[in-house]
Amino acid sequence: MAQIKIGRMVLGSSQTNCYFLYREGDGRTVVVDPGESGANIYNTLRKNGFTVEAVLLTHGHFDHIWGLDALRDTANAAAESDGREPVHVYALDAERELLKDPEKNISAQAGRSCSTYADIYVSDGQELELAGIGIRVIATPGHTSGGCCYYVKEAGILVAGDTLFQESVGRTDFPTGSMGTLVRSIQDKLFVLPDDTRVYPGHGESTTIGHEKKYNPFCAVAE
Repeated sequence: MAQIKIGRMVLGSSQTNCYFLYREGDGRTVVVDPGESGANIYNTLRKNGFTVEAVLLTHGHFDHIWGLDALRDTANAAAESDGREPVHVYALDAERELLKDPEKNISAQAGRSCSTYADIYVSDGQELELAGIGIRVIATPGHTSGGCCYYVKEAGILVAGDTLFQESVGRTDFPTGSMGTLVRSIQDKLFVLPDDTRVYPGHGESTTIGHEKKYNPFCAVAE
């Protein structure tokens, strides 16, 4: 079976990582966290031979959702024109309210209020099959109450949003955040994954589970 790949676009003033997952040789792709300029995301992918199959949200903060509605609208217009099924957006069920509320998702304070939604709300441990890729939902509350990560076991890939960074973690001083909850999520849900799992965070460069278990000052595991 063809190898699963991950690409990245860095978007907006917050330098948010927008990822796209695809299987080599297959033009379908899954976009994660369209933080800005949704139509441009779609057009860039289309120019490179990709068709957007689905969109995943790790959480609902403004810098991860500002491009969502434009991406969904553009992708669905193309899908309708091509006679394909609509493109669905997925998010953890516990993030429903934050996505909708501009105060809670910080978009009002950031200068451009945004109220949006997912088409399909998922639960912890749910297995998705999108664009020929098996993806497991891992609920990781703490940065927000409905934050989650997406694990592609076949490829050893974890798309972590703002839960886990290279030697750092997401901030927890925004609505629904909790540092204690975040650390427990990382230790109980993520640090049980294989050490060579490659972690792709919402900002900055990638890391591995093994590296973070040793060197992350917030949640390193003592040997």
